[in-house]
Amino acid sequence: MSALIWTILAIGIWFGIFEGNAGMLEALSAYTPVAVEGERPPFLTPDKLLIYIYMAVGGFSFAIVWMFLDKNKWSRWSVLGSTIIMLVTYYNVQISVFLNDWYGGFYDLLQKALSEKNSVSLDEFYGELITVAPILLVNITALVLLDFFVSHYVFRWRTAMNDYFMDYWPKLRHIEGAAQRVQEDTMRFARIVEGLGVSFVRSMMTLVAFLPLLYTLSANITELPLLGKVDGSMVFVAIFSAFLGTFILAAVGIKLPGLEFNNQKVEAAYRKELVYGEDNADRAQPPKVSELYEGVRKNYFRLYFHYLYFNIARFGYLQGSNFIPLIALGPTIVSGTITLGVFTQINNAFERVEESFKFFANVWTTIIDLISIYKRLISFEKIIYEDEGTQDDISAAPAE
Repeated sequence: MSALIWTILAIGIWFGIFEGNAGMLEALSAYTPVAVEGERPPFLTPDKLLIYIYMAVGGFSFAIVWMFLDKNKWSRWSVLGSTIIMLVTYYNVQISVFLNDWYGGFYDLLQKALSEKNSVSLDEFYGELITVAPILLVNITALVLLDFFVSHYVFRWRTAMNDYFMDYWPKLRHIEGAAQRVQEDTMRFARIVEGLGVSFVRSMMTLVAFLPLLYTLSANITELPLLGKVDGSMVFVAIFSAFLGTFILAAVGIKLPGLEFNNQKVEAAYRKELVYGEDNADRAQPPKVSELYEGVRKNYFRLYFHYLYFNIARFGYLQGSNFIPLIALGPTIVSGTITLGVFTQINNAFERVEESFKFFANVWTTIIDLISIYKRLISFEKIIYEDEGTQDDISAAPAE
């Protein structure tokens, strides 16, 4: 809630004071390349540098305030670490916006070279490639460092969960599957968050950056099939495509989280019996093992069946959605009203916006796994606050 309030306040201050501030822009112009008339603007312009500085100051101010208000063992990683991830992700998204504009000019140059012999010199062609090389180098470096930092960030999250559970280990150790919750579930939770959480943040920031761009580029679209001329047409096409797919996958995959939850229960029971059998000859006898393994088999076969129709819907949608922009752009393409560069810009921006909107559709199987892990960890944590006499076996917790 504090982050939301801080963000709203920061946006208000930006539009009220800093945006377009002539004095600040003039002062920053000494630190940015000079834009040449008739050429594409450089990546770092005074107005962009101003907002980058403002974002950094606003983000780190929030982190510093919270580190003073709530000093604890994990405050540096939780608040300051989150701020660093958000800011670096934002800057990488801005590089993607610049590259989208660069590709537009480059493909126009490519179209000119292919349509007319010797219309483009070799120096011009290689010159275009050289202009983007420093930006790509910065982008690659930032992505590598961000990935390294996020890996450490997420491991600290796992360590925090591990330390929390171990503080209550005397109370939890008698629960069936306790060791699995502390070791495996916290590890899997951290690993999924590393990929899923950061991808979600990147998708949201990509959406914020590319949505206005796609709306502007949609002015080049002459008409949509069946609908005709629509302002911001490709934005609405992307929204429709993404939300349709997300709704379909959520509907057909509604049973999967519960089945994954049950799968961990039967696997834990089977594993526990085998572990006891290592030290006790009376345990892990064939009849008991066969009975437990039969439960594993039945649950996996149920999972396979439900994933069968889920994957039909998932792969059908993901493959079909690739043709949606081509269908929408059909009348404009055949009319010849846009160049190859503009088509590339529209197509790239559409893909970015649609991918952001259909984030949940793309990672739904991972979300299912995360939900099942979350449910197990939550049910495990509840035991900490229950009286010893009311503790239930975690393996018997019902799947929602």
